[in-house]
Amino acid sequence: MGRNTRKRRSPLAVKVTAASAALALGGGGLIWANFYASAHESNNDAWGGNRTKATAAQVATISCPDVGQKLTNVPDKARTDVAGELSNLDRQITEAYQRLATTRDAQTRDASFVQNSILQPLKERRQNILDRIKLEITRVGGTAPGDLDTLANCTGTPADQTNAGGQQGGQNGGQQQGGGQQQGGGQNNGGQQQGGGQQQGGGQQQGGQGNGGQQGGNIGGQAGNGPVAADFVDITKAQPNVQAKPRQARNASRGTFTTRCGVNTNKNHNTDNVIVAPGVKNGAHHLHDYVGNQKIDAFASNNTFLQGGTSCQNKSDLSSYYWPVVRVQDGSQDFDQNNDGGGKEGNVGKILTPVQAQIKYVGSPTGKVVAMPQFLRIITGDAKTTTNGLANANAHWSCTGFENKVQLTEQYPICPQGSKVVRSFAFQSCWDGQNADSANHRTHVAFADAGGNCQNGFKAIPQLTMRLVYDIAPPTIENGQVKNAYAVDGFPEQLHKPSTDHDDFISITKNGLANKIANCVNRGQNCS
Repeated sequence: MGRNTRKRRSPLAVKVTAASAALALGGGGLIWANFYASAHESNNDAWGGNRTKATAAQVATISCPDVGQKLTNVPDKARTDVAGELSNLDRQITEAYQRLATTRDAQTRDASFVQNSILQPLKERRQNILDRIKLEITRVGGTAPGDLDTLANCTGTPADQTNAGGQQGGQNGGQQQGGGQQQGGGQNNGGQQQGGGQQQGGGQQQGGQGNGGQQGGNIGGQAGNGPVAADFVDITKAQPNVQAKPRQARNASRGTFTTRCGVNTNKNHNTDNVIVAPGVKNGAHHLHDYVGNQKIDAFASNNTFLQGGTSCQNKSDLSSYYWPVVRVQDGSQDFDQNNDGGGKEGNVGKILTPVQAQIKYVGSPTGKVVAMPQFLRIITGDAKTTTNGLANANAHWSCTGFENKVQLTEQYPICPQGSKVVRSFAFQSCWDGQNADSANHRTHVAFADAGGNCQNGFKAIPQLTMRLVYDIAPPTIENGQVKNAYAVDGFPEQLHKPSTDHDDFISITKNGLANKIANCVNRGQNCS
């Protein structure tokens, strides 16, 4: 089963920088902050607005093991409580990051300040939560991982080592992935995401600078936690990396089913994540756009999903489709500037609404699909790649007119005049045939192998593909600094890296819609 939690290096991912890493679960993080600041650096609060950065400023990192990644066998009766504790670990990391960002003077005066005042207290608080997690698992008859206590300690990295350390983390993430397997679209004609007609393949690795030591210690961004100039690339200069799709088998399921659910013009937002942190307010620590089901928040449940209403034209589609918002960091603010998950956690700038959102289910290149089960939950991508590597990354950035040529994972594209930014997703398309969710929210679904086949007894399901288009004024790079940057929302310590992009889905249907989608795809029809 473990093999199904990972997929190999994406053929469509352009690896421009070597310093990224991730898992969309609670309990792990890589904390960055300006470690030393010169006397002329202004910092009125933790996140500020536009801040003056000293070129000599250094960066410190604190790496915390990701606890959620270890918890693959939590008994059902303990999952809600364990999820809450994992969310508490995330909150601790956020608080530690904020402390790093607001104690620069103390750090310069006392070389042991970070260890004594941030790392050691963080370890003790994490240990308390790990003890509670073990208790929750064992009290219902489960067995906690034997090495859970080893995950309490977080380590700091001096500024002069962050670049090398970041590069190593990215390399390790790549090694975990292996090579050659389609990402997201492997079950769909070898990586073609039919939702937008673009092909997703490739696998070339562009050379580029690592993002560990960012601009001599400046981690950039309107809030001081990214993005930086190295996070962007002129797409007209990016190496083409999309390969041709493989041939389909004779019994391939060639149909498509499109559901039209809008672009969230009604501004249905929250910073919860009912999949990862049910019952926890602000469990995501960043803002989501929601289309489809209109009543999804931390406190929603299977019992309430069917009462939620929908933004979809097909009123039998009550599924929830939600993703982190994109913001432009041009000095502007939005409604959540002073809120948790927003400005308080480094997610600042004007929220951008997509001009187009295409949601499409597609088939398997090797055979027929079975209907998705009711309440199936899938997370694709990883919100924490800056911590854990690229093993679960599934971010795809491009521009209109370039989608068949270039798909980026570790950089945001700067699009030419007349072209729009595109972020796309192709979800896992293999299901274990039994579970609508799993303890780490990954092992019940998997990506197909390089040939489009589901492994280990998994069944092919209609593959959800999404394509979001944004009208964004191109950022500019001047003197090594990015101006008017845009970035995806994320956990504050993840530095708004492009590779942290992710997407969430809960399948909720009525009137037999799940079977209609599967039948349409299997018959080779194009339905909506």
